Amino acid sequence: MRNVLFVCTANSARSVLGEGLLRHLGKGKFETYSAGSTPRGSVNPDALACLVRHGLPADGFRSKSWEEFAGPNAPRMDLIVTVCDSAAGEACPVWPGHPLVVHWGIPDPASVDGDDAVRGMAFDQAYQRLKRRIEAILALGDAVFTAEDGKQKLAAISAAADA
Repeated sequence: MRNVLFVCTANSARSVLGEGLLRHLGKGKFETYSAGSTPRGSVNPDALACLVRHGLPADGFRSKSWEEFAGPNAPRMDLIVTVCDSAAGEACPVWPGHPLVVHWGIPDPASVDGDDAVRGMAFDQAYQRLKRRIEAILALGDAVFTAEDGKQKLAAISAAADA
């Protein structure tokens, strides 16, 4: 079982989508989490609606600080994925166990203004990008976590999956 943490500033949209997607697609091989550097305190309802639209469970998600995963009693992470530019540029906590850390920038669907349909399309686009990237992780297999070039392979996923 591998532990993966998706990080974004507010932990209300993209990181929640990543957490839900890997939990679903990983079929029990991953324990997934999400957190934010400055959590909003609630999950964006459009993110939850997006998960439901794609047949994934939308319960149990909460917006929380990444500090929850940096302490001595936190689960030991194997991979940390930042999904927004502002979190990628911030000074991250020292993660216990020194996990692989990669950045996969995803445009923020929560910043899109419009009616339900417009916002839904923005969330679906973020969902599809994350899905392609997570499928690429799964295609690499478990050995990527211990490979000498594992971090480079995981980091390269964002460009290759969007091509």
